[in-house]
Amino acid sequence: MVTLEIKTSSHDEFVDITARVAEKIPSGLNGACLLFCPHTTAGLTVNENCDPDVRHDLLRKLDRLIDWNSPEFHHCEGNSAAHLKASLMGFSLLLPVRRGRLALGRWQGVYLCEFDGSRTRTVTIQFIQDSEPQ
Repeated sequence: MVTLEIKTSSHDEFVDITARVAEKIPSGLNGACLLFCPHTTAGLTVNENCDPDVRHDLLRKLDRLIDWNSPEFHHCEGNSAAHLKASLMGFSLLLPVRRGRLALGRWQGVYLCEFDGSRTRTVTIQFIQDSEPQ
């Protein structure tokens, strides 16, 4: 198992961690890579990594869908919106690995989704080896 430490710099942001995950993959691995974010106000997702406007659009739409100051929220820390956004993104990803490389689509990247920053976050990576030779 490997742990990445990611420092976020904004209250809400998507941090591209694709290269950092890829560099941890054992050479020649065929199997999968399980990522887990052990935080309740941050999550993980796979999305477009070519046009930064996509990240911007996703963050803005989440802001419009989930009002940070909603009177419906009762959580005493005042960050219920961050908890909800993180739950929508999810806390884990299972990604295929082929010949030691992430088997993502052409435009895909792996993102840590920060919703209550800035903070230092961790992502745990577990590698799973195929039982059948490729």
